[in-house]
This record gives sequence, structure tokens and C-alpha cells, in this order.
Amino acid sequence: MHPEVIQDHPGVCPKCGMDLVEMEQAGAAQPEHSHGVHLDTASQQRFGVRLAAAKWQMLSRDIHTYGNVVADESLIFNLSAKVEGVIKKLHVNSVGQHVRAGQVLYEIYSPELVKSQNEFTELLLQKDRILEPMDTDDAHTSNKPMPADDMIDLMVNTKGRMLVRDRLLYADVGNELIDELIRTYRSRDVVEIRAPQSGFITKIEVHEGSTVKPMDNLFSFASLSRVWVEVPLYPDQLAWIKEGDEAAVKLPQSGLPEIKARLQSITPVVDSATRTARARMSVSNTRNSLPLGAFLDVIIHANPHEALAVPRSAVMRTGKGDLVMLAGGNGHFTPAKVETGVETADLIEITAGLQEGDQVVVNGQFLLDAAASMSDAAQRLHSAQ
Repeated sequence: MHPEVIQDHPGVCPKCGMDLVEMEQAGAAQPEHSHGVHLDTASQQRFGVRLAAAKWQMLSRDIHTYGNVVADESLIFNLSAKVEGVIKKLHVNSVGQHVRAGQVLYEIYSPELVKSQNEFTELLLQKDRILEPMDTDDAHTSNKPMPADDMIDLMVNTKGRMLVRDRLLYADVGNELIDELIRTYRSRDVVEIRAPQSGFITKIEVHEGSTVKPMDNLFSFASLSRVWVEVPLYPDQLAWIKEGDEAAVKLPQSGLPEIKARLQSITPVVDSATRTARARMSVSNTRNSLPLGAFLDVIIHANPHEALAVPRSAVMRTGKGDLVMLAGGNGHFTPAKVETGVETADLIEITAGLQEGDQVVVNGQFLLDAAASMSDAAQRLHSAQ
């Protein structure tokens, strides 16, 4: 720490109490950063010196970017009209509205549906006439088997009712209308059409009073139980990532935990306007916590590999390269030049300059390097005299 203190025998510095380091002979080779420093245990504690070992660990380059929530195309459902008619009332009026399976979407007047209801009620009445003799209270006839002709008529009637019932259900009227017809034997002029599945409305293409015909698209809605997260990437980032890399996504300022996912597709085309390519990952969204269009914080753990690593705080960035303070044992510390690679939040890869098990200083290394530099300067000055 005090390079001006020079004597011709071993001892301690009268100013700071540190052990004196033997000076190299004049003319000896002096490679860059060959100087070192010695600290006793008490001095190390005063400086707050802490050590860590270089060891092999799995590292990956963290790419911090953002993502945009979009609907999964495979879960988008288009609801079209099944019959011709006039829309009397809409029960869904806005994009983004959540729809449950079986919920009424609109009411329609359709002569075709009225005809199908009348057919169904006629078949119900016919069934009752066939079964009427079986319901008599006459003890002499109640136990008689059904005549063969009536049995055949009942089978034909049952098949007819099933066909009409399927035709009505195909029109998305739901079981509610069927149950009502069975209970009341009365058809309805205006029929409620129900959602065949749950989802969020993404498009409305019909209005009250509109005339529709089969195959006309009326609504589009998507299930958000699983969504895509689209991530823009710059060309220099594409070299680092590949399909299957793990990523963490989080909705900012939401308090929700981050979600783990993996990249599933990376487009090889760079958009001419944004100068970015697009990567996509599928994310579970069973609680609908990720709304469509939301921006997410994304961290991609790219290029995972095993590497020799030390804590990031151990590496000193200087104008002459990256250095670490290498512990040589018995309180001796020497600056060592290293080459670095991938960095994470806590670790940094060492590609050259260290071996597994080497102890490096992770706290107080700048003080040690300054002391070593001053000691080296004193040695050079003494050698020049």
C-alpha cells in the first residue's frame, strides 16, 4: 500500500502493518500485471475481501425484449348462420365480450325453423296416439303386448323425431328449445340461437334487422385458454437463439408471477419497416390473465451451454482488458487477465485465463489491484535506479 517503504530485509510496513513483498531483481522480465500484493487475515477482513471459485455451470445469454399477446389462430371460431331468416335481436354487442357455451347470441325469425318445430310437435302428437292404448286403465288391456304395426310405427316415429331434433340442434338452438317443445307442444316464431362454445368476441358482422342466409359469417370469437406471444428480434439476436430456447414472460406491474415458455417458431424474414424478425411462443392462459394486445416483458435464455464461470462482480473492466484478482494462497493476490464470454444477471463466462477451482476476489478487488499496482510501480522505480 506504501511503495515508498523499501528495506533490505523482510518485515512489515511501519505505516499500515502489511507484510512487505520481495522486490524482483533489476532487469528481470516484467510481464503485464505480474505484480501482486499480500494481505494478512486481519487486513482481508478490514477490506471485506470475499472469494469465489471458478466452476463449470450451465449459462445462457439473456436477451431482454418485449412481447405482444395475440390470439391462437387454432382456437379462433367463426359462427355462421345455419338457416335463412331475419335477426330480431342481438345479445352480443361489443368486441371483447366474453361468451359462455350455451349463452344466447341472437334471436332470429326463420320460416325453416318454424317448419322444423311444427314437424317435431306433430311427431310428438303421433307418438302419443301410438302409445295411448298402452296408457289405458283397463286392467284387461294394460298388460297386452303392443301390436306389431304399432311397434313399427313407433320406431319410424322415433327415427323421425331424432332427425328433426338433430336438424334443430345443428341450427344452434340448444337443448332448451327441444325441452320446451316436448313440454308445451308449441312452436316459437322467434328462436334463440346459442353459442356452441366459450370464447371472447373478436368480430361482429351482423346487426339487428339483418337478413341472413346459410354460410353467412356472423361472429368470430376466440378461446384465450392458450395464446401466442409474438416477440420482435433484431438480426444480431437471431444468431443466439433457436427454437426450443426457454423464455420467461411477465405482465408488467400486474403482480402476477412470470410464466415459463419455449420458443416454438422463428420467422427467417426481417420486416423492412421495423428491421426485426418475429419469434412466437405458446403460453397457457387458463385464467385469462393475459388480455389480447397486451405488452409483456420477455427474457429469452439463449444459447444454453456449460461454461467455466465466476460471479460478475469478480471481473474488473479496464482499458487494457478484463482482470480478476487471483488468490494464490497464504494471503497472496495477483491480477490476472481473462477473456470473457456470455454474461447472465449473476455470472460471467471465462473463456481464457482461469482454471476450474481457481479462487478469485469478488469484493474489494479494486483496492487490492490498486495496492498491487503501487507495489509494482515501486519495484520498477527501484529497478531503474
